[in-house]
Amino acid sequence: MIAAAGSGDAVHARRAVEAVWRAESARIVAALTRQTGDFAWAEDLAQDALLEAVAKWPGGGIPDNPGAWLLAVAKRRAIDGWRRRERLSQREPLLAVEVQDAERRDAVPELADPDRIDDDVLRLVFVACHPVLPAQARLALTLRTVAGLTTEEIARVMLMTVPTVQQRIVRAKRSLAEAAVPFEVPDRAERPARLASVLQVIYLLFTEGYAAAAGERPLRPDVAREAVRLARQLHAVMPGEPEIDALIALMEFQSSRFAARTDREGLPLTMAEQNRRQWDRSAIARGREALNRADAAGRGLGYYGLQAAIAECHAVAPSFADTDWPRIVQLYDALLSLAPSAVVRLNRAVAVSMTDGPDAALLLVDALEQELTGFRPLHAVRAELFDRQGRTDAAAAEFLVAAELPGNDAETVLLRRRAAALA
Repeated sequence: MIAAAGSGDAVHARRAVEAVWRAESARIVAALTRQTGDFAWAEDLAQDALLEAVAKWPGGGIPDNPGAWLLAVAKRRAIDGWRRRERLSQREPLLAVEVQDAERRDAVPELADPDRIDDDVLRLVFVACHPVLPAQARLALTLRTVAGLTTEEIARVMLMTVPTVQQRIVRAKRSLAEAAVPFEVPDRAERPARLASVLQVIYLLFTEGYAAAAGERPLRPDVAREAVRLARQLHAVMPGEPEIDALIALMEFQSSRFAARTDREGLPLTMAEQNRRQWDRSAIARGREALNRADAAGRGLGYYGLQAAIAECHAVAPSFADTDWPRIVQLYDALLSLAPSAVVRLNRAVAVSMTDGPDAALLLVDALEQELTGFRPLHAVRAELFDRQGRTDAAAAEFLVAAELPGNDAETVLLRRRAAALA
C-alpha cells in the first residue's frame, strides 16, 4: 500500500478511485459478470467496491494495484451474497481461492491476460447492447460500465438530463436480469441485430479517449486504444462488415494525431497549431487500408465511412492551409443526409468557415443555439469565428462562456487564456 498522509488524502484517494474506475471498470465488471453470471449484480458489486475504496483508501493508503484490490473486494462481496442466498455450490471455493491469491500477489489473472480481458470486455459490450434494451438505454449502460463515465458525463455526451440517464441505467439492468441474458458473444445469426449498437458504443468509447468529457487531461489515449482493440476484435468476430472497417479507419486517422494534440503544458492544440511531423504515419496508412476495404465492399460509405473520409482529408493534407475543405463540406452534406444531427451541423459550419468565411459559418452556428444549449464546443466555435471577424470583445466573452460549461480542465484553462489574451 502507498502510505496515506496529510490533509489532502481524502481528495487524493477520491481522485484515485475515479481514475481506477475509468481505466478498469470494463475489466472489473466483465470479470465479475463472467464469475457470477449476472450482469446487473456484477455492476452493483463493482460499485460497492468503489464505495469501500472511498471509505478505506484515505486512511489506509492507495493499493499498489488498485484495480486488483477493487476486484478482490467485489468478489468477497459476491461470496457473501451467495452465502446469504444459499447458492454457493461449487462457486464459493473457486472465488475464495482467487480472492486469496489476489490478496497475496496483489494481482488478479483477469487483469493480467490481455487476450482474455478483451474477450470479456467484448462480451460485456454485446450483453449491454442486447435488443431487449432500447437504443438509448444500451448507450447509457455501456458508457457507464465500459467507458467508466459518471452519470453526469453520460448526460453531457448524450445531451440528456442526469435523472433521465440514471433511470435508463436502472431500467436497463433490470431488463437484462429479467431476460436472463447470457454473458457471451451471440451466435452468428444474432450478431447483425446488435452490430449498430456495438459500433456506436465503441465509437463513443473512442470519443471519450479522443476528447475527455471531464477530468484534468484533454486526452485519454489508453481509452482510445481500448476502443481500437475492441473494434479489431469485433472485426475478427464479424469479418466482411464494411462499417467495422470504416470505424477502424476513423479511429486510426484520429489516433495518428495524439502525439501532436497537446503542448508542453498538456493544453490542447488546434489542427492548425499541430506539428504534422509528429503525426503517426503508420496509423494513417492503417486507416487508409481499412477505409479502402470498407469502400471495396461496394455498398457506399455509411455513417463511420463518411467520417473516416473526412478524417482522411485532414490526415493526407500536407498543411492546414492545403486541406481540401470543399470536399470536407461535401462529405458533411452526405453525412447530414444519412444521419442528421446538430453536432454534425456544427462541424460542417467549421468547414464552411474555411471555404466561405466566418460570416457564413456564424449564421449556421447561431441556428444551432437552441439544440446545443450548454454545449461547450458551440461557444468555442462561435468565439473563434468572432475572433476571425475582428470582434475581439465578443470573442473574449464567448470564450469565457465556453470555459464555464462542462468539459475537461485543460480545455477550461485554454479557453480562459484565450479570453484573457483578447481582453
